[in-house]
Amino acid sequence: MSWGRTPKAPPPPRSALSKLVPLIVLFVTLFVFAFIGYHLYRSFQKISAAANDKMQSKNVVFTKDGVKVGVKDVNTESYVDSTQGFLVKAWNLSTWPEYKSRLWNKQPPPEQGKAEARKPYTRSS
Repeated sequence: MSWGRTPKAPPPPRSALSKLVPLIVLFVTLFVFAFIGYHLYRSFQKISAAANDKMQSKNVVFTKDGVKVGVKDVNTESYVDSTQGFLVKAWNLSTWPEYKSRLWNKQPPPEQGKAEARKPYTRSS
């Protein structure tokens, strides 16, 4: 005042609406983030459920302890039949038609001085 300045008038008081605008903006932004987060959560849950169902159809189950892999149910009878079938095939394929044991098929030993002629390789059609 003594320096030549006039005193400033105090600003007018803020209205109730201007006091509520920041609060409304805060609630709107929180609602938008909550909306986006909720829809992200729902889509992740749907994807997880779909993947879980797909894995369960392939006998893989996710538990709290980890992953459990199941084995498809096989009848004991069909398992034994297939095993016996393989054993019979192996037995039939393992017999040698020209094999003669020295223990039970006693035949005179082949002559030592005479070598057998080799048969040439021929392709049979």
